[in-house]
Parts: sequence; C-alpha cells; structure tokens
Amino acid sequence: MHVEIEAAPAYAYGRIAVGPGREVKVEAGAMASMTGDVQIETKATGGLMGGLKRSVLGGESFFVNTFRSQEGGHVAVAAKLPGDLRLLPLEGRTWFVQSGSWIASDPEVDVDTKWGGAKTFFGGEGLFLLKCSGQGDVLVSSYGAITTVDLPAGQSYVIDTGHVVAFPEGMEYGVEKAGSWKSTILGAEGLVVRFQGPGTVWLQTRSPQDLVGWLKTQMPGQRS
Repeated sequence: MHVEIEAAPAYAYGRIAVGPGREVKVEAGAMASMTGDVQIETKATGGLMGGLKRSVLGGESFFVNTFRSQEGGHVAVAAKLPGDLRLLPLEGRTWFVQSGSWIASDPEVDVDTKWGGAKTFFGGEGLFLLKCSGQGDVLVSSYGAITTVDLPAGQSYVIDTGHVVAFPEGMEYGVEKAGSWKSTILGAEGLVVRFQGPGTVWLQTRSPQDLVGWLKTQMPGQRS
C-alpha cells in the first residue's frame, strides 16, 4: 500500500494510491476525499474476499468500504480523532491491532476477531483486538501521536489499555488491574497490560476513554 501522510502527528491525513485493477479496504466513514475512477462498495460483516471477519459486539454491525479502480486513483482517509497515521507492513507476520486504530489495509491482509481474547483485552464496550496477518500493509491511526517501545528479552513494560495501539503475535502479555481496588475506584486507574519482551509495542499518547470520561463531566447535569 502506497500512502502519503500529511499533517502528522497532530491531524494526520493519508492519501492512499489505488493502482489500476487494485483495491483497498477502508473503515466505514474514514474517507475524506477521492480522485480518479475510484468506485466504492460497502459490505457488512463477513465475506470481503475472505479477508475480513468481524464478530459483532453488543449487536453493533461493522461495515467496511472497498475502494477499487480500473485506471488508478487516490483515496484520502482521516481518523475520527485527531492524531497520527502510520503504515504497518506485515511481511507475513501477525500483529494485534486495537479495533479503534484500524483504518485501512490491503485486500491480501486477513483481519480476524474470532480468536481467544479478542473481546476481553480492553474491558470496555466497542474496543477489542483485531488479528491482522498476511503479506500486505495495515494503515493504523491513533489518538495523539504514535510512539514505539522496544523491549529486550525479559524486560516488562506496563501500559494503560487505552494507550495500546498494536503489538506482534508471540509477545507475552497479561491484562491486570493497575493496583488495588481502591486505586481502581478512587485513583481512576483501570486495566493495564503488562508486556514482556522481546518485542515492540505501539502506543498512542492520548486515551480515547479518558476523553470520553472528561466529556461526560462537562455535560449538563454531570458537574458536581
């Protein structure tokens, strides 16, 4: 996938080239503009050339747009929240990507949610892990900037679940409380992920859950 990323890392905007006879899968609603003879097809969960399999959480349907072109064109994408875009080349490897961070991928990439742990990683509605594998690329978005942490063998690193973007299959991790129940309730710290090296973790500098929590306090009737 050839992507030109502009205005990163605060308000990243990605222009994806759709070559003649090629196509790209994009999160529904992420398209900002397009040029050329690009055509769009929207499909729900399942099918999609065997490439995208989505389990439905809480009865919410998931739709993916397929952009294809006969002569060549471009599709520009933007994430819902201000932040970064980064290309993740799979090169035959498997990566786990937070569902809210997947924004586009090559048709050769298989995106699967039907594996153990997909629904329970984040402990919140609407967030789960996507298992991405194949030879293509995945375009990943974030809230805030994307930064990486390279862990050598035996070293551990703790990250709040709301800041996790992606990590490779085979990397050891465990989901746990940030501290005692008192810390969880009074200290506003929820679930964290303890990663164990070797491996590389991608994380975002802002948490969407924290944004939602702050917005709730600003709504009429919610202020103390």
